[in-house]
Amino acid sequence: MKQQPVTSPINDSMVFTVSALNGLARELLEECFPSVTVEAEISNLSLPASGHWYLTLKDDSAQIRCAMFRNRNMSVRFKPANGMQITVRGKLSLYEGRGDYQLILESMADAGAGALQRAFELLKQKLLDEGLFDPANKKPVPEHCRHVAVITSPTGAVIRDILSVFNRRFPGMRVTVLPVPVQGVEAVPAIIKAFDTITKRHQELQFDAVIVARGGGSLEDLQAFNDEAVARAIARCPLATVSAIGHETDVSIADFVADVRAPTPSAAAELLSPDQRTLINALKQLEQKIHRQIQNLLNQRKLQLEWLQKRLQHPGRRLQEQAQTLDRLDIQLKRAMQTILQQQKLKLQMLARNLDTVSPLQTIQRGFSITQNSEGKLITSATQVKPGDQLLSIVKAGRIVSTVNTVRIADSAPKIIG
Repeated sequence: MKQQPVTSPINDSMVFTVSALNGLARELLEECFPSVTVEAEISNLSLPASGHWYLTLKDDSAQIRCAMFRNRNMSVRFKPANGMQITVRGKLSLYEGRGDYQLILESMADAGAGALQRAFELLKQKLLDEGLFDPANKKPVPEHCRHVAVITSPTGAVIRDILSVFNRRFPGMRVTVLPVPVQGVEAVPAIIKAFDTITKRHQELQFDAVIVARGGGSLEDLQAFNDEAVARAIARCPLATVSAIGHETDVSIADFVADVRAPTPSAAAELLSPDQRTLINALKQLEQKIHRQIQNLLNQRKLQLEWLQKRLQHPGRRLQEQAQTLDRLDIQLKRAMQTILQQQKLKLQMLARNLDTVSPLQTIQRGFSITQNSEGKLITSATQVKPGDQLLSIVKAGRIVSTVNTVRIADSAPKIIG
């Protein structure tokens, strides 16, 4: 930084105390260098209990003391260490008590992160232009997941947090962990292989969704999830992918490509797991609804049964009614028979009277007789007999057997034979 020359207020005749001289030097430094940016290596790092940071920045031929007070270093997102290359911004000052020239730091960044950040922005723009971040291409998260694939380190807090959430919210969730290193040279190929496995075998393994997760860290720590090949592997995945990379403030390329970004691994597990309490309440409500429907149906059937019972007669009662019907029919039949018999009796009596009128028995009763020959033939004419024939005469009091002595035939003049 090029500064304008400053006119010195000091002349040869002035005499200063050390405190006054140091104070004047501090004012001049702070006025001339209110904000400077320096890139250098950390050495002599001190982190006392006060929370302030003290360190020396050096290059190949020089060094400068630095101080970063607690209210400023709380915003630094990485832990500084000796030998780390950093970029700082601050103001030049002087520690009057010792007369030490120093840099009061306002901000600190990993110098390596500068190049990584530029690469991050370039890749982000490239994939954005290709449409990999387009919301229209995002796959919806399944409403009811039963089997979730988790791509993360098999050890550490991340997988424990995810499993803990699943166990608490939905113990029936199946979780398959595809173990991968989440940083270092082996991370990228391992993550790509895990996504390729899911792409090829998701139907066989019956996965519903994917979580890719890791804990927080610096931009360099998260570099595996800012890799282009990893981003394209996520985009190829046929299942909805939930990205949970780092802390809530961390942003990675994987977050932009994934279908959903979760602020933490635990939040990703909550997103994919139904709350069992909600399901239990829903089941209770459904149970109550079914119970009401069954009760209504039973009430309807009860009313129908009561109606049918009223229509249905007891067998004993029906038998009684049938017996009464039989008795009624029997009485009617007897009456009808009696009527018929009476009619027939009257008719018979009339016929008997008529028969009596013409009956030879009546004739006999009046003093007449009926005569038959020996063969039982009725004799109605004298010409039917001859002397010597035996005749049977039926009279009122009995029968008379006689022998014909004389036959008289009635004509114009009696003729006597014999």
